[in-house]
Amino acid sequence: MNGGKPTKIRLNDEEAIATGSCSNSNVEEEDSSMCEAEAEADDKTSADYYFDSYSHFGIHEEMLKDVVRTKTYQNVIYRNTFLFKDKIVLDVGAGTGILSLFCAKAGAKHVYAVECSQMADMAKEIVEANGYSNVITVLKGKIEELDLPVPQVDIIISEWMGYFLLYENMLNTVLYARDKWLVNNGIVLPDNASLYLTAIEDAEYKEDKIEFWNNVYGFDMSCIRKQSIMEPLVDTVDQNQIVTNCQLLKTMDISKMTSGDASFTAPFKLVAERDDYIHALVAYFDVVFTVCHKLTGFSTGPRSRNTHWKQTVLYLEEVLTICEGEFITGSMTVAQNKKNPRDVDITLKYSLNGQRCAVSRTQHYKMR
Repeated sequence: MNGGKPTKIRLNDEEAIATGSCSNSNVEEEDSSMCEAEAEADDKTSADYYFDSYSHFGIHEEMLKDVVRTKTYQNVIYRNTFLFKDKIVLDVGAGTGILSLFCAKAGAKHVYAVECSQMADMAKEIVEANGYSNVITVLKGKIEELDLPVPQVDIIISEWMGYFLLYENMLNTVLYARDKWLVNNGIVLPDNASLYLTAIEDAEYKEDKIEFWNNVYGFDMSCIRKQSIMEPLVDTVDQNQIVTNCQLLKTMDISKMTSGDASFTAPFKLVAERDDYIHALVAYFDVVFTVCHKLTGFSTGPRSRNTHWKQTVLYLEEVLTICEGEFITGSMTVAQNKKNPRDVDITLKYSLNGQRCAVSRTQHYKMR
């Protein structure tokens, strides 16, 4: 693996904000209202913590500094001003408002920037500071609970993708907005996303992160190993670790799909390109804006420039020994978690029948 310490599924900044005490309170207030704060925390859902995490500027800094992400959106908007000229735009999950600002500068008639977290207050200030208050209206709240000042919009733009494409499941919010407000023949940006799978050799990292729990200072802590292997790891994979081809699992047409299409089972066949060991399967996604004058998009794959999404690594229980030309077959099932639809449950079925290794197994993973 690259990049030193792995990035957990929930970033450290998010966890600190989501589980921290109320902001803007002095020490005395915290002491006197501790019981009340704890009671309120008990009432919070994981969805509340999700929105709280996006109130902190740190996560927005990371996303804005992701040049692949932000410059792609900028290029899509600035190089296709014919799409935006005099159009009404809805920015879903606007954050700091950067996409809304791009759209306003490209000649949009009006932009409605919807943001549920406290960052909406900052976005309003940013819009005012840059002289776009007459073009951009920031609306604070959940899309599902808001009424727009207009009956329809011409364009919906959003950066909804999460780790493993679907983690955090903001896609359903975009689809809700599309069905409620988008005009006939309106545009959704981006309008195409694809999920891919490949296999890697990763002996050193698996030993350090997973097998470590088998013997901790002479003690058996393998019960934690069972938990650790079920949690996909978000990290940057070195392209030299890739052992097989890359397999397309699922393509989503955001302009036409339904929310149920985000849950699926897809078959795969990964063919070894050399003799090696396989310790994990790796998922990544591509995003495409097909309505542009020139096809535009980006990939989060290990052979592409790094993004803040990195890749999602699913470690296998057993080490697979594979020879060139042999293949792993199986299927991956992806579904929203029933208790918290922003989480993702993954079931991986795989088998290898090779010269040096024969295995057939099912593993379950939980992205939390």
